[in-house]
Amino acid sequence: MLEGVNKQVDCQGLSCPMPVVKTKRAINEIEPGQVLEVISTDPGSVADVKSWAMRTGHQFLGTNEQQGTFHHYIRRAEPKNVQTEKKHPYTVSHEELHTKLAGNPIILDVREPVEYTFGHIPGAKSVPLGRLHEWIANAKHLTEEEIHVVCHSGNRSDIACQILHEHGFKRAINAVEGMQHWSGPIHSLKTAEGNQ
Repeated sequence: MLEGVNKQVDCQGLSCPMPVVKTKRAINEIEPGQVLEVISTDPGSVADVKSWAMRTGHQFLGTNEQQGTFHHYIRRAEPKNVQTEKKHPYTVSHEELHTKLAGNPIILDVREPVEYTFGHIPGAKSVPLGRLHEWIANAKHLTEEEIHVVCHSGNRSDIACQILHEHGFKRAINAVEGMQHWSGPIHSLKTAEGNQ
């Protein structure tokens, strides 16, 4: 454990949403001003943990990657500076999204590229959460369109919808159930290889 770190939480081998779930629990076990180290092997945790800290008022100090392991550092905020975590109000169920597929809706998959490669909704565009601002900069012509956003569990997509809404995409919709519960059609590297 690095000098200056007061508590460590090990999330190695866990995928979204567990690194953030464990971070929420651990941050309440240290005092304001103390530092929490979150260790994760999930690339998605880089954007997840940072976004969670910023949305809740805690100070995100940075991430250090060491051979595929990510060490995130967060300083707990004073109680008066802690913000209540809010959820994006506009959501779509899997059943509703499935019925829309025939109309070629705009779907952003904000998971990491490797997650997308091994299984995504046909027609979904891969836009990892950490690169969402790049997509926004080139998509101002879509601000009036419905933007369906999906991730593994509904957490990253919730964050993405809030960011999109802040940038004028007022019709951003969170596929709140996430890919972990998606039972509709799937496109993956394996199915693509099988068709060759």
